[in-house]
Amino acid sequence: QVQLVESGGGLVQAGDSLRLSCAASGRTFSAYHMSWFRRAPGKEREFVAAVSWSGGLTYYSDSVKGRFTISRDNAKNMVNLQMTSLKPEDTAVYYCAAKATARDYVRQEILEFIHDYDYWGQGTQVTVSS
Repeated sequence: QVQLVESGGGLVQAGDSLRLSCAASGRTFSAYHMSWFRRAPGKEREFVAAVSWSGGLTYYSDSVKGRFTISRDNAKNMVNLQMTSLKPEDTAVYYCAAKATARDYVRQEILEFIHDYDYWGQGTQVTVSS
């Protein structure tokens, strides 16, 4: 069992930076790929970024590549999402999610499949004003 709690959301202006954190409970945290998804008003939940067990492999959606950085600390059971150059279209509820996988390398298409995740956090709101 893994419980996920997000923090760090807030209201910022376009161009600002924000850091989201996800604290995970459970002894097998390092056996999960960790991802961030987001749901903007009136839209479906979408993949944002993911990080492998080791933290050595990262994956990003095209919309955030170059602006967001995902990282994890297995010793602290934490995964972070550093967001820079924020845009109004980044406004959404951001969710942390955990997916049990058999190996460190997983194709990004598998990580983008929202319905195959084992655990989800409650979400944290990010609002970017123009």
